[in-house]
Amino acid sequence: MLYGLDIGGTKIELAVFNEQLEKQYCQRVDTPKDSYEQWLETIASLVRAADEKFNEKGTVGLGIPGFVNPDTGIAEITNIRVADNKPILKDLTQYLGREVRAENDANCFALSEAWATENQKYPFVLGLILGTGFGGGLVFNGKVHSGETGMAGELGHLQLNYHALKLLGWDKAPIYECGCGNQACLDNYLSGRGFEWLYRDLKGEALSAKAIIERFYAGEQSAVEFVEIFIELASISLGNIITALDPHLIVLGGGLSNFDYLYEALPRVLPKHLMRSAKVPVIKKAKYGDSGGVRGAAALFLTD
Repeated sequence: MLYGLDIGGTKIELAVFNEQLEKQYCQRVDTPKDSYEQWLETIASLVRAADEKFNEKGTVGLGIPGFVNPDTGIAEITNIRVADNKPILKDLTQYLGREVRAENDANCFALSEAWATENQKYPFVLGLILGTGFGGGLVFNGKVHSGETGMAGELGHLQLNYHALKLLGWDKAPIYECGCGNQACLDNYLSGRGFEWLYRDLKGEALSAKAIIERFYAGEQSAVEFVEIFIELASISLGNIITALDPHLIVLGGGLSNFDYLYEALPRVLPKHLMRSAKVPVIKKAKYGDSGGVRGAAALFLTD
């Protein structure tokens, strides 16, 4: 059996899958916050319970909100303080007596979607999460590409370019501080949070993304104008990413991915932000939603 664990700041979920990535079992517990040893033991207890249930030692893959440096083995998981800056794979391997693999949760999301039956025909799948933040995962031939330090796919920390700033207005473009220490990172513009911030700062009214979208579908002029600006901004930014990476398929996840107008508008607007001979890749909504993290973590053992 393939075990996938989605390690979050508040919850840890373990799910068990067969070789066809069909879910057989799942369990969720609170994420320990008091000590690293408690965090390790909580994960180990979930795995041992699954071993007992299925009478075998399953493979263990983790999806984490950060990454493990492949050279040092040290995890960078800033929103889980007890596990940050710790050798989590080495220690979990000792706890469980088997190999443990880990990938960034956005990479796990992308891997889950790449292994969907209908998506396996695409050699290069780019997963993009438009949720609380904006991030990505790169999957080539069914395997995650993590890069030299594990940071490949951190597309949220690309920054607004000339055309984006021109669109937003040189003298009025909102410039947001990013948690990474830089300014104008895409994380604060193409995310659900950024969608709300931009509406507030461009239109002068604080609304939830849901309310903005409802007004857009109702034909309210301010919302319609804003959504068209957002589509243009997203197309400028995604155009750069497509030019650099040239994926066969883009899968969108996160709360903002449920805004169905994106799938009509982006293919229409993107071509003017690409090279003449470029092709707009297929753009789909994620199939597995909240299950993508654990499913992708389990899939870390489908390829070597």
